[in-house]
Amino acid sequence: MGNHRLLTWSLAKLAAHVENVGLVTSLSRTHLARILKAGGVSWQTTTTWKSSNDPDFIAKMHAVLALYDAPPQGGRVICVDEFGPLNLMPRKGKTWRPRAHRARVRATFNRNDGVRHMLGALDLATGRLHYRIRHRKRWQEFLSFLKSLRARWPGQRLHAICDNYSPHKHPHVRAWAADNDVDLVFLPTYGSWLNWIESEFAALRHFALNGTDHHSHTEQNTTIVP
Repeated sequence: MGNHRLLTWSLAKLAAHVENVGLVTSLSRTHLARILKAGGVSWQTTTTWKSSNDPDFIAKMHAVLALYDAPPQGGRVICVDEFGPLNLMPRKGKTWRPRAHRARVRATFNRNDGVRHMLGALDLATGRLHYRIRHRKRWQEFLSFLKSLRARWPGQRLHAICDNYSPHKHPHVRAWAADNDVDLVFLPTYGSWLNWIESEFAALRHFALNGTDHHSHTEQNTTIVP
């Protein structure tokens, strides 16, 4: 019996299986729970992970970490990424409520009023998050966002850390970046966890979106970034 099968078994089914294979003659769920607890086994949610298959993973990782640890003189390091899609939909969450009075949100089968996407940039020098919310996230929107960042910090070389999403590597984006003193620093494949903006997005999702049910993009956008 493989361990991966145990993850989806209830105590009752596991106790019955142990009895059926002859390990014990009788085993209650309560006693089984005590045995598992004593053995350091608990009921947990499974997660997935993916290792990078990038042959240059180490070199790219060190390049990104070097920018974090020692930003170049006269340069500014920014972490850039997209957040979304931002649908109008009820989202589950957690809240403080009286016992036996669980909060409920409506179900929905529709995604009305289209989708929005947030383009964000985390400035590591100040910790501030700069953003634009747009209907789409093509290379045109990404390039426009880079231009706004370029205008915000004139005279400094920008080191923009971003993933390998195809609009980030569009020829027009690369050409403009090369001509405007913007260094596009690409993360290793499957290495988005190296981008510091991901932790900001996780907090944004947890504190601003979970448990909400906005009825307009204006209302939702104001909640995300007031």
